[in-house]
Amino acid sequence: MKGKARDEVPIEGTLAYQSALGDILRTLGRAPFDLDAILRTIVSHATGLCNAERGFIYLLGEDGRFHHAADIGAPEAVVAFNRANPITPTRATLTGRTAIERRAVHIPDVELDTEYDYPDAKRLGGFRAMLGVPMLREETVIGVLNVWRDEPIPFTAEEIEIVEQFADQAVIALATTQLVGTIERQRAEMSRFLSPQVAALISSKEGERLLAGHRREITVVFCDLRGFTAFSEAAEPEEVLDVLRAYHQALGMRITQAGGTLERFTGDGVMVFFNDPVEQADHAERAVRMALALRGDVAELAEGWLRLGHRLGFGVGIGTGYATMGRIGFEGRADYAAIGSVVNLTARLCAEAGDGIILLSPRANAKLADRVTVRAVGEMTMKGFSQPIQVVEVIGLAG
Repeated sequence: MKGKARDEVPIEGTLAYQSALGDILRTLGRAPFDLDAILRTIVSHATGLCNAERGFIYLLGEDGRFHHAADIGAPEAVVAFNRANPITPTRATLTGRTAIERRAVHIPDVELDTEYDYPDAKRLGGFRAMLGVPMLREETVIGVLNVWRDEPIPFTAEEIEIVEQFADQAVIALATTQLVGTIERQRAEMSRFLSPQVAALISSKEGERLLAGHRREITVVFCDLRGFTAFSEAAEPEEVLDVLRAYHQALGMRITQAGGTLERFTGDGVMVFFNDPVEQADHAERAVRMALALRGDVAELAEGWLRLGHRLGFGVGIGTGYATMGRIGFEGRADYAAIGSVVNLTARLCAEAGDGIILLSPRANAKLADRVTVRAVGEMTMKGFSQPIQVVEVIGLAG
């Protein structure tokens, strides 16, 4: 029976109340983006624990009106009416009056309330006792949680307090959902300018420690277009941009597929590294697979460019070694970069690689063992290295 006297145990101390809170937290943890599911869970428990038949949550819209956001126990006609008729804050409605007063509004019997004047709601609803509780964030009403009874049975002080607590839960859920959404939008936006791995790192728990600097073995890939400087000097700017767009699109697809971290774009030159910030046991093999795929992609593109009179090739250098990883730059502008001799060596290898050639450093070759087929190139003297480097060329994957 609705409105019956309770025993001595407060609602907050009951198993049902604790179970309701647990359910809300589980829903929030399981689906932080699904605000609809979270609000439905909150209004369902609030309505049930205070012995009401129906419950609603309205959220403040940019138009200054309150829009239907969640419900429990409401007929379809009521829900459709609510969605089609956002509520403007006035004292004639429960939601409007609650928003104006910024405190709980209790109407024990709507038939006896002289200010309530919402005939369409009365016609569809068939309600008598009503309770509205504001959802307050920094003293601003961002929503209203309503519960209704079909009979004129007043809500107790304890029931009003319970609904207030669930309104607070709704505010927390709304803030959390908006925060998670903001972080994801920022991460997606950062991914347009940073490697996706670095964008994710910035917003992760371990991000600050890793960004501060650490040592790790990585495999570095440098690649660029052969003949690009001469081409860009002679071609029209539109032609140069068309070539770069197609080239960068191929690069982006292969880097993403391989799980590489893009360190920099410099026109036709690109540096990618593997095994950081996400560790990859097969980082050297990933680098080679990506380079081989890119070699095929750019060869196809080069055929089209040649028909337009543009003679361009593609060279790659791959090196494996330890580097210091972290944030470099200054306040207001920083990059996530790798610093170490492996970076310099790989850049030199790329500079030596002719069209269609993928050159491999000794350490990278040893890391790959028999997983790739190579051809010895011999010793090369590299600027910045006192001893000649034994270099091999990648022919393909073994087998």
